[in-house]
Amino acid sequence: MKVALIHDHLAQDGGAEKVLKVFSDMFPAAPIYTLLYEKKQVDKYFKNRHIETSIIQKLPGGIKHYQWYLMFMPLAVEFFDLSNFDVVISDASAFAKGVITKPDCLHICYCHTPTRYLWSDTHQYINDLKYNKWFKKIISLFLSRVRIWDRVAADRVDFFIANSKTVQERIKKYYRRESTVIYPPVETDKYSVRDLSNQKLEEKYFLAGCRLARYKRIDLVVEAFKKLGNDYRLKIFGDGVDAKRLKKMAAGATNIEFLGRVSEEEKIKLFENAQAFINPQEEDFGITVIESMAAGRPVIAYRSGGASETVLEGKTGLFFNEQTAESLVMAVKEFKNENFKPQEIKDYANQFSLDNFKQRINEFIMTHLKK
Repeated sequence: MKVALIHDHLAQDGGAEKVLKVFSDMFPAAPIYTLLYEKKQVDKYFKNRHIETSIIQKLPGGIKHYQWYLMFMPLAVEFFDLSNFDVVISDASAFAKGVITKPDCLHICYCHTPTRYLWSDTHQYINDLKYNKWFKKIISLFLSRVRIWDRVAADRVDFFIANSKTVQERIKKYYRRESTVIYPPVETDKYSVRDLSNQKLEEKYFLAGCRLARYKRIDLVVEAFKKLGNDYRLKIFGDGVDAKRLKKMAAGATNIEFLGRVSEEEKIKLFENAQAFINPQEEDFGITVIESMAAGRPVIAYRSGGASETVLEGKTGLFFNEQTAESLVMAVKEFKNENFKPQEIKDYANQFSLDNFKQRINEFIMTHLKK
């Protein structure tokens, strides 16, 4: 059985890249096809793997400014020659699912979400662009054309796997396709439960972290902790395009600390020693939510998206119902560490383990190969 893996691009470090890493471990002989990659991303996860890129990799600015070539990405994906493969697995939130396969090839798409800027977040995407209104109108017209291609591309997939029930509903709405939910893998065994009962007041903190982009809503957390004051400490890990704005927002708040990019080992310790992890955004799934629970630490989450599926209210965390700083402040004040049992939280998180994911993916492939 010859397998090929398809990924949108390897230019950032997120949940989709972690899933691709697991696929590549499951199928070590499978080449990875992607529109483009940054060397540091490949060296981190995919060193010594055979990687095929599109022409965008060689175009001026094709790596650092790959967004310039958005209009060419559908064509670039279709140029990949996959005629020698029996199984193609596309790990996609955008263009990867649009590859063309031979009639007897099984194409499974592990879908992180139907392309956000084409469907669920189109208007926000356009409004957030730093261009004048006339250029935005031109982009809107172009996105309409790409949206048509994206819908056609979805029909090329034989079977969809959704990374959450939230994404399953979007696949049904936008692509009119059925899907099977298999939650993404989390390395839950890396995390240990620590006894925090003897933590001193100055050692206690709440944790937030992700790629710092506007839609992640870390601004909401910053605003909330400015209101909460020095009795509530906040640590934020991660970096991104929104970092400068967030730090400006937090100016003068001595209870808020930005850690920047942290190593995997540092991140594990941050989770294990936190009072709780704060998830203010609507995620398709939310791997960091599970990582917190794998460390036995509860989650304070906005009641929407993947977190609404994975957090058990009162047992593994708390919800706040409005995506506002005021609603989050109320949830943080309501939170009491002694109301949660760390080992039970970790036991619950283990259902999202790496081994469970691999087993379900293998069963899915074998079941559909027989059809």
